[in-house]
Amino acid sequence: MRLRSFSVDSEAGGQRLDQFLSATSLWPSRTFVQKIIAAGGVTCKGKALRAGFRLEPGIEIQVAWEDPEPLNVTPEMIPLEILYEDRDLVVVNKPRGMVVHPAAGNYHGTLVNALLEHCKDLSGIGGVIRPGIVHRLDKDTSGVLVVAKNDFAHLDLAAQIKNRTMKRVYKVLVHGSPPGSGRIEAPIGRHPVERKKMAVVPGGKPAATNYIVLEYFGAHSFLEVKLESGRTHQIRVHLSHLGYPVVGDPVYGRKKESVPIQGQALHAAILGFDHPRSGEYMEFSSEIPGVMQQAVEWCKRAGNS
Repeated sequence: MRLRSFSVDSEAGGQRLDQFLSATSLWPSRTFVQKIIAAGGVTCKGKALRAGFRLEPGIEIQVAWEDPEPLNVTPEMIPLEILYEDRDLVVVNKPRGMVVHPAAGNYHGTLVNALLEHCKDLSGIGGVIRPGIVHRLDKDTSGVLVVAKNDFAHLDLAAQIKNRTMKRVYKVLVHGSPPGSGRIEAPIGRHPVERKKMAVVPGGKPAATNYIVLEYFGAHSFLEVKLESGRTHQIRVHLSHLGYPVVGDPVYGRKKESVPIQGQALHAAILGFDHPRSGEYMEFSSEIPGVMQQAVEWCKRAGNS
């Protein structure tokens, strides 16, 4: 049995209990959090709380849960580009086309399969099916990602994401010519009709994205994007909402893609954080992959023709 207490601050006041707990990244999914709540595992002054309970600033809640049953995730000998590694964490440069953690239809060939073979000692706090995963990148989003090797590091890194102190900078190729720089602040939640998609919706989770145009290519633009929050598909949703969808995006992009690329042209270029144990600031970077560079060159040629 695991136990954890939370003191509710003014920022969390008014949130639903299940949303608040899901945002901590301590459990595999919101569904898992709801199961804990349904089992009476979340209490305040000894009283079990419901999923829709609205938090009040100043109260303290206790969570008690059993770890999920181990799932059969097979370690696999898959090459990894390791940027840094120590006893607490490992930083990898994830390639395009690699799924981060096993899910329906993708139980092999994922980053977790590769990490289980490489590390042997990942944090289990995120759930056995995605051990050590503090944050994730979509299948066709490449770039820098940090993985925790123990619960101590996992909790610290998750807190840095929640408190918006982790530096996350992306490079992205989009359709259109947005203003030279801007800040997109719009709430993100489940699409009201297409439930597998996210969208800008009233009552969604607060989300903010900053961008700078690095280069214009006529009908396309190359941007640097910095995340303040980390909502699912945030960059893709926000840019599409503004009318500048990510090139190659099969979900939020154009139905007919003119640029020769499969999958979104999105790359996690820089990741910076304070080391959980030493407190030292660490920053890692990687260049955009060849496939995305080819797409950028194609847009450049098309813009000059």
